[in-house]
Amino acid sequence: MNRQAQAAILFLTGAALLHAGFTNLYLRYVKAGLQPLLLASGAVLIVAALATIWYEWRGRRNHEVDAHDDHGHTHREPRISWLLVLPLLALILVAPPALGSYSAMRTGTALQQPYGYGKLPATGPLDLNVVDYATRAVYDHGRSLKGREIKVTGFVALDRSGAPYLVRMALNCCAADAQPVKIALTGKIPPVLQPDKWLEITGSYTTRQTRDPVNGGPVPYLKVTSATPVATPKDPYDESWNN
Repeated sequence: MNRQAQAAILFLTGAALLHAGFTNLYLRYVKAGLQPLLLASGAVLIVAALATIWYEWRGRRNHEVDAHDDHGHTHREPRISWLLVLPLLALILVAPPALGSYSAMRTGTALQQPYGYGKLPATGPLDLNVVDYATRAVYDHGRSLKGREIKVTGFVALDRSGAPYLVRMALNCCAADAQPVKIALTGKIPPVLQPDKWLEITGSYTTRQTRDPVNGGPVPYLKVTSATPVATPKDPYDESWNN
């Protein structure tokens, strides 16, 4: 691998990061708040690639011989350096899907008690995310949920017995540390449920709870009154617990 190849890989990697950062692709890898750092990283790599090309061109123009041994052979980086192309190809050619029901039902719920709860509107339906509903139902004992119509959006997951859950993968930093938060469903459940399909569930709070079969963590129930299929959101992960 010579300098020209190094510069080309740097440039392509930087361009791929900028492409991911300016589109929704980056949300498959990291949380939305890291977009500025991702764009900055891509810009730095492109600048480094251009600087490498400029120094190489200037050296040749000044007839400088760089990195030659006594026999006139050019020193090159080990061939194993070409393995650096693999993550670049993966970034360009493969867009991994967001983590879904397969990962969710093989990982225990990551529900944890919050430091506090945000203020809810005094009237009207409550539009909550999975984490907010689950924490209020478990740790606040549903005090702010009783008697209210509740709307929650997430993807469907089924355990080995076929019991349905509404799930959202919550993350701290990136998809590698994403963990599921689950809501068990009861009430007017649709007769046919497909794993990984996104639903907007309208329902009400119930005191019923169960335990996650993987880690024994608390999983609250939501009593369903209606379920509407929805498109996969732009950001499929839930970042609310670290905002």
